[in-house]
Amino acid sequence: MLRRFPSLGVLLVPAALAAQGAGLTYRGFAPGMAYRAFAERARGLAEGDVLRCNTSANTAQLMECGVAIRDPADSARFYLSAYVIEGKIAMVSFGDSGDARLVVRAQRDLLGRFGPAHPRGVDSWEWAAGPRVARLSWRGRGAARWIYVNLTDNALMNGISRYVERVKKS
Repeated sequence: MLRRFPSLGVLLVPAALAAQGAGLTYRGFAPGMAYRAFAERARGLAEGDVLRCNTSANTAQLMECGVAIRDPADSARFYLSAYVIEGKIAMVSFGDSGDARLVVRAQRDLLGRFGPAHPRGVDSWEWAAGPRVARLSWRGRGAARWIYVNLTDNALMNGISRYVERVKKS
């Protein structure tokens, strides 16, 4: 079918990739990836830091992890954190601080990786692929800027409700 209608491939391939969430990988991390693969990659990029994970007091199925990393591809430094649910990465976040140039660099980088963004307010951009979402948000005070790149699998995040006690209304 693609032989007869080659332009159809231009439409189908990006849609298929988006449906798989394939485009929402950032610096080798993706929502939905296995904890073991996340930990191996994080430890490999850790620079003078140790990956620390805290297990929920209520269940071993929920963890929060964090470590300072440096990506050898471009020497970018981030604080990497993740929520792990049932052995899968539900949310991974990259945090950094700097000046206004940091925001511009992050915007260009993510536009190049994920394509056009959907603005969310005045300080946030978002890209969606099915239940997976990438979001760049930035804050500032004076000349200082803080950025966060969050990759979330909303289907996995919704699984937290299984481990949270519901408060009964009286």
